Amino acid sequence: MEHIDSPANKKIKLAIALKQRKQREKNGLFVAEGMRLCEMAAESDWQISYGLLTRQLTCQERGRALAERLAEQGCPLYEVPETLFAKAAGTETPQGIMLVMAQKNPSLPAGAERDKPLYVVMDGVQDPGNAGTIIRTADAVGADGVILLKGTVDVYSDKAVRSTMGSIFHVPVYSGVTLDELTEFVQESGLQLLATALDEMAKPHFQQDFTQGTAVVLGNEGNGVSQELLAVAQKTYIPMYGQAESLNVGMSAAIVLYEALRQRKF
Repeated sequence: MEHIDSPANKKIKLAIALKQRKQREKNGLFVAEGMRLCEMAAESDWQISYGLLTRQLTCQERGRALAERLAEQGCPLYEVPETLFAKAAGTETPQGIMLVMAQKNPSLPAGAERDKPLYVVMDGVQDPGNAGTIIRTADAVGADGVILLKGTVDVYSDKAVRSTMGSIFHVPVYSGVTLDELTEFVQESGLQLLATALDEMAKPHFQQDFTQGTAVVLGNEGNGVSQELLAVAQKTYIPMYGQAESLNVGMSAAIVLYEALRQRKF
């Protein structure tokens, strides 16, 4: 294993640069950081460019096993001092390992790839923690994919990737999709398009029929689903009887998607 001691090293500079969205988009790369996330990355079929780790990590049995597995897969690994690792890390208490990985940016399929699929659509969601939580929930219920419309947060940001807890490696994520592309995909796949909205014409989420092919739209934290999407979607809402004005979008996603799971599996 090679050692890196200089902050001017290209591997270190690239890992630091990838904290910026423009650099992630320019290089088509992102960073997965932390023991469990890197273990899940190693188990996936995603391409790993290289890894940075500390000596302290390899002194632990679990860390040593992960390093050995990555090396067996042909992943270049570089040992760096803790102080240097901390400069590249995106967390306050780094666990001593990060992987620089190639993004996957697939295009929407020509049509549904299985019968009666379930998709989750994010329309302008801005918080990376919310976006990661929604991807994690979509994975948990067995959704067929997550669609991010243009204007939605970058799913490859450090916080978003960590918030997925590895689900980003399991469920297809389609980024930068336009409204026209979404509409065409929904029509060609024979999906019903449901949008969460507080509207007089909306139906409670548990009265919707999720046993058919469905795409569920969740909107921006402050403004909700865009008017353009509301105009072409069926509106649904989550009933609330206390004093709360609204629910966090990640929580809303969980409530709606688990109703879909209940209808489909139970």
